[in-house]
Amino acid sequence: MYLQLMDISTLKTKSCKRGERRDTVSVREYYCYKLQIRNDDEDEILHTGRVFQQYSVHGYIKLETQRLDFISFNQDLFRTDVLQGLRDILRLGERNSSNVGKQRFLPASFIGGPRDMRQRQMDAIALVQHFSKPDLFFTMTCNPTWPEIKEHLLLTDEAQNRPDLISRVFRAKIEELKTDINKRNIFGKVANEYKLITPEAYDSIISVELPDEVKEPDLYGRVLKHMMHGSCGDLNPMNSCIKKKGYCKFSYPNQFADQTLKGKDVYPIYKRRNTGKMVKIREKLLDNSWVVPYKPFLLGKFNCHMNVEVCLDIKVVKYLYKYICKGHDKIAFAVNNNDANVEIDEIKEYQSARWASPPEAT
Repeated sequence: MYLQLMDISTLKTKSCKRGERRDTVSVREYYCYKLQIRNDDEDEILHTGRVFQQYSVHGYIKLETQRLDFISFNQDLFRTDVLQGLRDILRLGERNSSNVGKQRFLPASFIGGPRDMRQRQMDAIALVQHFSKPDLFFTMTCNPTWPEIKEHLLLTDEAQNRPDLISRVFRAKIEELKTDINKRNIFGKVANEYKLITPEAYDSIISVELPDEVKEPDLYGRVLKHMMHGSCGDLNPMNSCIKKKGYCKFSYPNQFADQTLKGKDVYPIYKRRNTGKMVKIREKLLDNSWVVPYKPFLLGKFNCHMNVEVCLDIKVVKYLYKYICKGHDKIAFAVNNNDANVEIDEIKEYQSARWASPPEAT
């Protein structure tokens, strides 16, 4: 689908041969143009509150629908995948042999589809088989109060209603983090001789204690704001991390330890001393046992929740790659007659069960 170029008729894109100008743009190019932030132009679309969230998701759904329609109407182009997918037929419950090869399916070339995610997971596991287990595990969460976000918000704006802005800033932060690791070598060079193999090496990178409020006031404030878990357990039995048996699924509060030990789990037992120091977080008094592992340099630089863990065991790979390759958030249900053949339509399942958030859409 193409839209008239309107007031951007001089746009040049990579799809133009030899820099030729054209009077049409794709849907994706049109939405990219409308979502661009310009200092000298007040784009009303970007400041319409929750309506902008709907606009973003609506545009994303249009693009997804076009891709799915193309695959749906051109199933013969992807029949080679069926030869490799006989196990998928059995997994999905097909019992009529005449239907094998006739179902409508999403090929592995469809980014974000179930086959694409399974293929990515297998590729990642192959890398582990060659290079061994990961050394470090990060989780980084966007901070909506970053100055790069706040300076572009109007007085009537809210951060959650600017998915384009928070996605763009977060992407820039991720790229900066990658530069810190790969080029500035904040964890040492990416080489075998710099691997973390001793508890002393773990302590040089990770801290799980409250910093000194007088000597490091900025770091102290950021630990309290971003790196304190809970409260949960006896202090708050209704917290979302509590399992049915009443225990925290993240094992908080952690046990105290005078020194770092390798332990028997996928993560070490970090040096976490019982200093008696308590801080008030969400109306509860917490100590070092509630501190999430962090690297002071990264927390001070990026000012957001950033959990840094040392990976001890190969078992961490199971959690890590299952987490990042599980696919999009979705729910699906069906009511069928057990005696009737079930028509398998992966395109319809993907399209009807998919849940897309505004940041993902933008």
